[in-house]
Amino acid sequence: MPDTSPSTPSTAATVVPARHGMSNTEKWIYRFLHIAVLVLSIYLIISIALDTLHGHGIQYYDKPEFLKTQLFICCVFLIDFIVEFFMADDKGRYLLTHSIFFIVSIPYLWLLDKFGIKVQSPQVAYLLQFVPLARGGYALAIVVGWLTSNKAASLFITYLITLIATVFFSSLVFYMFERNVNPLVTDFTDALWWASMDVTTVGSNIVAVTPEGRVLSVLLAALGMMMFPIFTVYITSLITKNHQQAQAGNTSLN
Repeated sequence: MPDTSPSTPSTAATVVPARHGMSNTEKWIYRFLHIAVLVLSIYLIISIALDTLHGHGIQYYDKPEFLKTQLFICCVFLIDFIVEFFMADDKGRYLLTHSIFFIVSIPYLWLLDKFGIKVQSPQVAYLLQFVPLARGGYALAIVVGWLTSNKAASLFITYLITLIATVFFSSLVFYMFERNVNPLVTDFTDALWWASMDVTTVGSNIVAVTPEGRVLSVLLAALGMMMFPIFTVYITSLITKNHQQAQAGNTSLN
């Protein structure tokens, strides 16, 4: 694997304004924290998914173990943010461009439970579980940048994983809101089919009946219209590049 440290300009890892000339120890700390963020994000995804598929996922204050788990995960996310802040060359710019990752790393559900505040809408409480995952998406882009030496390839892989994750999250939310209300949504596979067809703007026989489901339908279709052209451009450019290389090889042989 090539050395793709945060200061290497050829990878997606350059999105982090890390301090130049970091020691090997600092680089290992930097990488360990981002891998930890990604692994914990995956764990959080699995926890929410299992909770949703088993028919729960609404009353967060009835799940103290989940609250403790999310508190731990958010604390790791905050530590990662602080470490990145002190490693940044321009700390003011880092705060300006990365403040959203501090905001999403706050353990809102744990704080609400700690101070005895109950969210009146169970749907809003359910959606709050997904907030810290935005930090995991950023860590994903960093880790993919380490694993691929080509910037275009790393961006493409990041977009592809983001699209798959979005379809999965949307199907979970859709299933939570539409089950027992929409006769066409009998299990999670129906919601997954709906999300897959909606993101491609092809559509399916399943139509949202709740306000949340309808809003999600519009947002998911809009996301699909924005992201699929990226794949088309990437594949087209890849084919063009290979064709040009083949032509150059034939020219050199002649």
